[in-house]
Amino acid sequence: MDDEPWARTRIATLLNDEPDFTLVHSCTNGAEACKAIAEHVPQVVFLDVQMPDLDGFEVIEAVGLAAMPLVVFVTAYDEYAVRAFEAGALDYLLKPFEEERFRRALDRIRRDVRIPRAGLEGLQRTMAHVRRERRYLQRLVVNSAGRVTFLKVCDLDWLEASGNYVTLHVGRERYLLRETLSALQEKLDPEQFVRIHRSAIVNVERLKELRPWSRGEQVAVLQDGTELTIGRAFRPHLLALMSNAVD
Repeated sequence: MDDEPWARTRIATLLNDEPDFTLVHSCTNGAEACKAIAEHVPQVVFLDVQMPDLDGFEVIEAVGLAAMPLVVFVTAYDEYAVRAFEAGALDYLLKPFEEERFRRALDRIRRDVRIPRAGLEGLQRTMAHVRRERRYLQRLVVNSAGRVTFLKVCDLDWLEASGNYVTLHVGRERYLLRETLSALQEKLDPEQFVRIHRSAIVNVERLKELRPWSRGEQVAVLQDGTELTIGRAFRPHLLALMSNAVD
């Protein structure tokens, strides 16, 4: 699963020489990778780190650790990614890789594939390392009626609490995510997303103005005209954040 044709072709060619390996699918981006893993349930996946729409780590987040097969990461040299792989003691191929190095990766796969849940602990350590390094969410994966939608966090206008769900407002579109608003807030960059009410978080890039309302209350007006009540307890932090943005 690699966005570079030469890399996919090289892996496919090398695997064709191995009678105990069968290539079931080849993908060009992260969304295809998620779909292929769910449909084909492979024992092993060669997963590129840099891909369009979702990178390799985001594919793992979308599929879920428990559902991931054995993973061999494929990447151009990336110190950050290599540190993540080594934190989990996982195998990885640095592009361009030699045939001998690829054969060693296959030998490790042959060993590990016989062990139930082999590589899971290492993958968990790797993803924990990635989350610490990245700190905040970059994308969200929404599952609805068998349809998987990938949203860039920066594209969110505002988020609304809906019980144990969060309604994501993106332009005229609405998406329902199974997550509490408080839990999701912890994963968002506090410099970009601010809570203005116990049931609402806004992307500060979408704020147009703060407008007085009745009884000394205020409303936040978004670029598209949406008006959201600002809770008294949340007003000081919002005003401080907006003041810093102006400074």
